Amino acid sequence: MLTRLKTKLKCRRGESYVDVIVLVLCAVLVLALAVKVLPVFIAKQQLDTFATELVREAEISGRVGSETTRRTDVLRERTGLDPDITWSESGRIQLNSEVTVTLTLQTNIGLFGDFGSFPITLRAQATGKSEVYWK
Repeated sequence: MLTRLKTKLKCRRGESYVDVIVLVLCAVLVLALAVKVLPVFIAKQQLDTFATELVREAEISGRVGSETTRRTDVLRERTGLDPDITWSESGRIQLNSEVTVTLTLQTNIGLFGDFGSFPITLRAQATGKSEVYWK
């Protein structure tokens, strides 16, 4: 009787099932993390593009005003982002004068809804030179 019990305890046929379950659980957790974190990287890329296009509009028009405001509205609609925008200059910008735009956007990152969620601030900055000569 004792020898049969020892042989049954030595049998490890079901051990691989536990390993597979742990491996699948880890894979699902990594996938859930990727689903929550990757949109933040996409938002950062869109914010960089947003800043570049805004400063290009200021370069072409030679001023920060109605043209850049219209471009901001178009970009907000297209990207779905609503960043805070700060310009280094306002009004007319003389030929070869630098203008810088800084965009900041607060977004949440975390898993499982509000559990483990925390806010992060994304920043994008672009600099350009005016291409317009004002008399």
